[in-house]
Amino acid sequence: MSDHTLSAHPVAAPVQDPNTGRPAGTAQAVVLLLSSCLSVLGAVLLAPVLPAIQNAFADTPGVATLTPIVLTVPALVIGLTAPLAGRIIDRLGRKRLLVGALLVYAVVGTAPLWLASLPLIVASRVLVGLTEAAIMTCCTTLLADYFHGAQRQRYFGLQVVYTTVAATVFFAVGGLLGATGWRTPFWLYAVSLPLAFLAARHIWQPPAQPRAKLPALPWRTLLVPVGVSLVGGLVFYVLIVELSYVLDRIGVTSTATIGAVSAIGSLATAIAAAVYARTARFSPAITVPAAFVLCGLGILGLALAGTVPVAAVSAVIAGLGNGLMLPALLTWALGSLTFEQRGRGTGIWTSAVFIGQFACPLAVLALAAALGGLSAALLAVGAVALLVALGVRFLRIA
Repeated sequence: MSDHTLSAHPVAAPVQDPNTGRPAGTAQAVVLLLSSCLSVLGAVLLAPVLPAIQNAFADTPGVATLTPIVLTVPALVIGLTAPLAGRIIDRLGRKRLLVGALLVYAVVGTAPLWLASLPLIVASRVLVGLTEAAIMTCCTTLLADYFHGAQRQRYFGLQVVYTTVAATVFFAVGGLLGATGWRTPFWLYAVSLPLAFLAARHIWQPPAQPRAKLPALPWRTLLVPVGVSLVGGLVFYVLIVELSYVLDRIGVTSTATIGAVSAIGSLATAIAAAVYARTARFSPAITVPAAFVLCGLGILGLALAGTVPVAAVSAVIAGLGNGLMLPALLTWALGSLTFEQRGRGTGIWTSAVFIGQFACPLAVLALAAALGGLSAALLAVGAVALLVALGVRFLRIA
């Protein structure tokens, strides 16, 4: 199969509001992009107050284990339940589930403001993960429904930009709010209420009738991009999780320096995602390997870094790869799906990426224990990323 064949896409007619006849535009895109940011809220907002939460429940059995779960369990739940959300989307429709999930998100997200035990807070975080799975799957599916071609790729790239910038903002806001008490940051989960209102007002269900029996998914074409996305989620998260440990190994103790290098990597991610639409003329057979090569080289650089400048340059390279990674993988996974298949396909893809992200720190720890340290583990992950790039490019599986 040639690259020309891989990059060929049928020209789709603009999707219009069935009530007004107007095509989707900026208002719909902004609501979906802002709502997508909620999926990172749980991952970073509470990081600065985890020690305070552990101190507040010091008498709870297993507090050292339960406290980190408060932060990580939503991502695991997204990974496990996004396929179910995708199936519900294809059967019952996009808009109702999105608005309902945004409303429930505010309730379960703010629940720790009044919950009196750590196990109950963990339970509420499981529910947050369920609503995030529905929100993220709905938003990505609707972006794919509303927009096509280069415009769709632009918004997939902007989805990464929005969530990357949001992660940086939420981290800072969480620290500021946490200074007044560990419960205070949970108030921010109420931000989904105005988003629910905006979704109810501006989002519309694409004009297609749900079928009694959904058409089967094309597993023969979907399985490979989903499998590569699982690895991609792991590779994507290495920079986010391991950069501070790399700097610590170098001897950096200043949190300001760590924050500055992390911000540089995040900025590179945002820039690459913002310009992703300009790669629309290239097929996933080119963009996916390019993302893995950049990530692999950046991770190898982090493994070998002995100074802060080398670590910073490596973070920029890995960040550029991260910015290309998710929109390229998403374009690949959804490219062959019809409207009636797209919700389930998006859910399965989202599941693969989030399971990969959840597994990232566990995989790096296991590799570090087996190979003799963090540097060796990062060398192994970087090598895997380069091998995936070679596989996708030269075996023509994209």
